Amino acid sequence: MVAMLATVLGFAEGDAKVIVKRDAKKTSITLEDVKQGDLVSIKDNQGIIIFKESVETTGTYKKGFDLTDLASGEYVFEIDKDLEVNMIPFTVSATEIEFDEAEESTYFKPHTKKEADLLYVTKLCSNDETAIISIFNEVEQGAYEMIHSELVENAFMIKKVYKLNKGNYKITIHSNNKEYTKFINN
Repeated sequence: MVAMLATVLGFAEGDAKVIVKRDAKKTSITLEDVKQGDLVSIKDNQGIIIFKESVETTGTYKKGFDLTDLASGEYVFEIDKDLEVNMIPFTVSATEIEFDEAEESTYFKPHTKKEADLLYVTKLCSNDETAIISIFNEVEQGAYEMIHSELVENAFMIKKVYKLNKGNYKITIHSNNKEYTKFINN
């Protein structure tokens, strides 16, 4: 469990430093300490993806954006990494693009690890969030039955261990208005 905690905290400490520069025509975003495969996207206020790109090399990611063509409204830059997602909201109006630094946020994704017949679930929680962990057993090809569900509230960190019998499982974790799913063949 200590190793799992160290792994999760190690990912959290490696936060990408985000630098946003803007002038009249272009906005540039620089992300430091990113890894190949991290995702950078722009989403509108409905969650529709306007732009999405995978980081190609580990190190620094830098890209310029012309945001003046976007319709007036609220948007967010989202940097999706292994165990965390950084969100940088901004508003586009007819005359300017405004970044709301006070509303920048980070939420952490859960980490699951199976060793022998044990399932470890860890997650850093921001703002004492609530999470629901559900475990489903496969009863036939593609059909699952819930065998355990647990509500975790007001925790800074979720650290759970579950014993799994032989079989196939689906683990869902609801947190931050998102659902994370992991399939395990045991």
